[in-house]
Amino acid sequence: MKPFPPPLPFKKLIGPSFVILALGLGSGEIILWPYLASNYGLGIAWGALLGITFQYFINMEIERYALIKGESVFVGINRFWKLAPLWFIFSTFAGFGLPGIIAASAKVFASIIGVGDFRWIAIAFLIVIGLILSSGRTVYGMMEKLTRTIILIGVPFVFVLALILSRGVDWWSLAQGLVGHGVDYNFLPAGIALATFLGAFAYSGAGGNLNLTQSIYIKEKGYGMGKYAQKIAGLFRHAKKEEEIKLEGYDFEINKEAEKNFSIWWKRIGIEHAIVFWFIGVLSMLLLMLLSYATTYGIPGNAQGINFVINEGLQIGKILFPWAGMLFLLVVSIMLFQTQLGVMDSTSRIMAENAALAQMKWQKKKTVHLSKIYFSFLWAQIAFGIILFLLGATEPKTLIVLGACLNAVAMFVHIGLVAILNNRHLPKVFRPVLWRKILIGLIFVFFGVFSVVVLVDQLG
Repeated sequence: MKPFPPPLPFKKLIGPSFVILALGLGSGEIILWPYLASNYGLGIAWGALLGITFQYFINMEIERYALIKGESVFVGINRFWKLAPLWFIFSTFAGFGLPGIIAASAKVFASIIGVGDFRWIAIAFLIVIGLILSSGRTVYGMMEKLTRTIILIGVPFVFVLALILSRGVDWWSLAQGLVGHGVDYNFLPAGIALATFLGAFAYSGAGGNLNLTQSIYIKEKGYGMGKYAQKIAGLFRHAKKEEEIKLEGYDFEINKEAEKNFSIWWKRIGIEHAIVFWFIGVLSMLLLMLLSYATTYGIPGNAQGINFVINEGLQIGKILFPWAGMLFLLVVSIMLFQTQLGVMDSTSRIMAENAALAQMKWQKKKTVHLSKIYFSFLWAQIAFGIILFLLGATEPKTLIVLGACLNAVAMFVHIGLVAILNNRHLPKVFRPVLWRKILIGLIFVFFGVFSVVVLVDQLG
């Protein structure tokens, strides 16, 4: 038993939402939604807005559990579904093991320096990611600082470009697209690949099992009962004196003070997530779609892979100055690189924690060397990506769309599991209110139906 901590000041809460937002910037925000805008116009903008709004409520339910229990949702789900560790390891590796984001980063960077075969750049980028994640004093602290810096530089840069290059008619098209009106279509244009649209929808934010790492990040940030949780240490800094980590949280006495503290925590983290994740996320997606539409819509060759990004850079260079187009491509490459870094961290955390839960159950232990397991999964993913590149699997968009469809199914599963967890395994006073239960139920059904429709479509 531990006392439920009093809420921190709002400014000290900011951080985890930057990390979870950064996980989506390189997949949905920079690649898939702008790709759709460059080929089909802005009539599909409603999907980006709806997708990230869904993810806001999904993430808040994930935060609810960690705030109250001081442990990740994986620990809670493992208590009522014994096969959960196997599912989360499999679905995470299947969804994110394909290195599409870093392939996109390398291809964009290669276009800047004039290199045709970008595989070797991608391989070098993967190794650099491994070294970065292995070198911090704590992995989370390093991730938060890095992602916050890149987002606060990259998003304003895109905003300025969008203001300079777009016209009033482009903004009007965006406004119409938010309510589903496109050029000669409503909501979905003829010929759009449902798999690509579902992938973009699932990646409106983090997507897949990555949403679940929000419970780990807020625990390590010290939200609520997470104040008492331990952190994953860097591989090089603490290799010799690594401590075993306790994954389970602590209980607290339910009284008026605890209820009051929870209420203030819940309000503040809801505002933090709304400002950082939802608002900045919506702004980023819509501006990137607007910029893509204003510069590349109607240009031949946009449908091929991620050529639309390179076309975007060329058009920006023609309209403004050549160095402006190069700078845009460099910023895109860096944001994609940072996204892959965040994805590697999150997926390694997910698989490590679930492997640790299985190991603890098998060995009947209460603690585990989580850092060692984390870095094993991290470098295993890097090795897998390198092997794929050496075998010739290099097309970024194909890898991203395939991974995104797998992750949409994973989201359908974890939305249901977290709903069960919060509605059956939390004290009644802290469970979701009725309207949140209904909303999560509708989101659960939406992802289930959409996943089946895309599967049927892909099978012909």
